[in-house]
Amino acid sequence: MLKWFGAALVILSGGLAGLYQARQFAARPRQIRELILALQRLETEISYGFTPLPRALERIGASMKMPLSGLFLEAARGMGPQAGLSVQESMESSLRLYWGQTSMKPAEREVIRQLSIVLGTSDRQDQMKHIALAASQLKHEEAAAREDQARYEKMSKSLGFLISALIVILIF
Repeated sequence: MLKWFGAALVILSGGLAGLYQARQFAARPRQIRELILALQRLETEISYGFTPLPRALERIGASMKMPLSGLFLEAARGMGPQAGLSVQESMESSLRLYWGQTSMKPAEREVIRQLSIVLGTSDRQDQMKHIALAASQLKHEEAAAREDQARYEKMSKSLGFLISALIVILIF
């Protein structure tokens, strides 16, 4: 009886690991899309709203879901009067805190990090160009993420159950 319980536990845990990995493959394109939309909102806030950067990031973060909302809200807090960090320092700090909670990869992180270097250091037109460039780079990453999702999502679900079943067979 205990053997069957152990076997069921192994298969369940392997299956859940596969489902978790499949969920990560599904979440990455969605999160990249949300990040692109956030950058487009930031571009609008800067160009048409003449909104200061900390306030614009705060508004964008308030309208998003975690973990991306935390990324923007923490960056806005870092640029506030109490912290007094630069845009780059604030974004770096925010990325360190919240990036691990996302499903995104280092390529997307690098796009945001590169954008943070130029935000707030140039005129409005130049910032809009850099935001548009970051959004286009993220669109390429989104396409790659969708390909990965189509290729690996179903496979990871199946592999989790199959590997755990193999382990059970080898144990018995």
